[in-house]
Amino acid sequence: MGLKKSVLLILIVLIIDQLSKIYIKTHFVLGESVDVLSWFKILFIENSGAAWGAKLSDFLPISESIGKLILTIFRLFAVAGIGYWLYDTILKNSSRTLILAVSLIFAGALGNIIDSVFYGMLFNDSTGQVATMFSDEPYGSLFYGKVVDMLYFPMIDATWPEWVPYFGGNNFRFFEPVFNVADTAISTGVGILLVFNKKAFGKKEDVRTPAETNQEGENV
Repeated sequence: MGLKKSVLLILIVLIIDQLSKIYIKTHFVLGESVDVLSWFKILFIENSGAAWGAKLSDFLPISESIGKLILTIFRLFAVAGIGYWLYDTILKNSSRTLILAVSLIFAGALGNIIDSVFYGMLFNDSTGQVATMFSDEPYGSLFYGKVVDMLYFPMIDATWPEWVPYFGGNNFRFFEPVFNVADTAISTGVGILLVFNKKAFGKKEDVRTPAETNQEGENV
């Protein structure tokens, strides 16, 4: 997998990710949901923190705004690092599996950083209203955007039996997280690295013919 195919894949993921987010942001009120299937919903939420909605201010004695800024800057450095990793893997002609995985991770990380950096100054607030793009009253500023999530798969929504210790009578829902296309790309890329680790990081096969190999040995 070369540079052109990698760039094409990244562009496809970014376009789908951003179009879906812009559509949700400009057609849904925050918290609004639509049932697609019994186990699949479109649910509009916004994530201003890290994974699972966590915030640095929940763990450190800093304000929420400072925590958000630190997180966004960290994401920028992370995206730059992943971008260099991708460039290096392509430059070294690494395995197609590795390039594919890193391309997906980079595309997903870039998709979410666009939200974090720019959405605060592009949209107005979605609470109780449908947001407008290029609003005169944006809900934030540069580096203070919120990531738009909308894919929700509550495949199992049940109640624990009363006889189950501690959990009895409580609601049980699987799968709980709400995510987006960028998150899906990142998870897919990481999954490829975990499942096909040897193929991704293994040595490239020698594609020379036996005659070429023998000739090289004779030259040595």
